[in-house]
Amino acid sequence: MAGLAVGLTALLRTPGDARDTAGRPSPKSAAQVDLARVVADYTSRFGPDHGYRRPGRADREDIAAAIGLLLDGRREQARQRLAERDFTVRTVIDTPTGRRYAEVADRTDTTVTPRGWGRVYLDLDHRPSWSVQVPHPVFDRGTEQLGVRVLRGSPGGVLVIAGAHRKAGIGNSVDVAHRRDTVFHTICAELARRGLPGIQLHGFAAASAPGYDAVASTGAGTQGRPEGSTLAAALRSHGFRVCRAWAHSCPLEGRTNMQGRAADADDVPFLHIEFSPTVRSGGPPAERAVAAIDDITRGWVRTPAKS
Repeated sequence: MAGLAVGLTALLRTPGDARDTAGRPSPKSAAQVDLARVVADYTSRFGPDHGYRRPGRADREDIAAAIGLLLDGRREQARQRLAERDFTVRTVIDTPTGRRYAEVADRTDTTVTPRGWGRVYLDLDHRPSWSVQVPHPVFDRGTEQLGVRVLRGSPGGVLVIAGAHRKAGIGNSVDVAHRRDTVFHTICAELARRGLPGIQLHGFAAASAPGYDAVASTGAGTQGRPEGSTLAAALRSHGFRVCRAWAHSCPLEGRTNMQGRAADADDVPFLHIEFSPTVRSGGPPAERAVAAIDDITRGWVRTPAKS
């Protein structure tokens, strides 16, 4: 416990942070933002012709290792390692919730030729213990905002957002859900290696799964079956029609999802959820869907992360 306290103290502290009387970083030392708006601004630039550069192995491994350093509370070392790969770390306060997050961002995001390597938000007020993953922002319209809502719903979350439109690269090079050679995958694999369960958000066209509002799957593995059953029941209680891939033949089951395979290799729960356009459009349907997901992520908060 003492080691954990020291690690969390280091994680929450940035060199030069002003401190309040309780020893926490002063709000003056962190950017006050609406996380939903920040993510909307970030993804608003995404498009099929917005650009993507395939990362090298060293790029992927260094960025993922730096995320691991953040999880370990070694923020300054993480900052230095990320800077070598042209990434930044800053503390932001999400004004609607008052919660603090570490934002890990690619410096090239706002340049003419962005690399499209993605972004991470990590809860600084609680021990990170689960992740929500958005592999196809903008292409699967609304999933990036669902991701923010899920992150806000329970403490201890890590939000991982892919950095480019699914069609931005050559062939399927930016289809991060089905590739291992991306920054997105390497980060998600690092989280799984550390025992953090994950939920990945997708969207389907209405014609792809007629009669359903959601398709719930545990991907390639079965570790997430209890959570999947609980989530399906919660979604149904909120009025959604759900196809359960472990009980029926469903479209879009996510069995070839690479992040799901990585989680399965580490015996970590993984949920692959496809939502209809109605659910992803925002408003009450999105609120009900997130309320159902919160039933799962709240349980994961009590799950200790592996060292």
